[in-house]
Amino acid sequence: MSLDREDADRPSPIDWEGWIPEIRATLMFILDGDNVLLIRKLRGIGAGKINGPGGKIDPGETPLEAAVRETQEELAVTPLNPRKMGELNFAMSDLPDIFVHVYMARDYEGTAQETAEAIPMWTHRHRIPYELMWEDDEYWLPRMLEGEFFRGRFYFEGERIQWMKIDWDVDDLA
Repeated sequence: MSLDREDADRPSPIDWEGWIPEIRATLMFILDGDNVLLIRKLRGIGAGKINGPGGKIDPGETPLEAAVRETQEELAVTPLNPRKMGELNFAMSDLPDIFVHVYMARDYEGTAQETAEAIPMWTHRHRIPYELMWEDDEYWLPRMLEGEFFRGRFYFEGERIQWMKIDWDVDDLA
């Protein structure tokens, strides 16, 4: 990726104060020692990419309930005691804008299984295939897996980041 630290100092092309996402969604990352449970997404936004399980929040559902439900539906695994680690704001040129609640769990029940939605991939945290993921993941996922809390904002044109800003050690995640 061609962005560097100075890019965060450029003014955002998005008015984040007035920004309203079209989709509210979740991501869940389950850790087992040094391994993280990822998926190869088989359908929907990002089909074919590697990511954590997750998806849209249903009406009447909390973000945490959605993150657990989506993980169960996609992998037949139930994350135990997940903790909210971050929030991601994605302004997209060719997809609906998305707000994502990001969770991490260190315990789980079940055995990850392939479903119509996803193929499970236990991956060592230092061998995550970022080249097969959304471009933003390499900027926040490693630090989140180390336990850092964050809030990220990204502007994408197609599948390329044009602007980004990540705030670390945020303490107001709800």
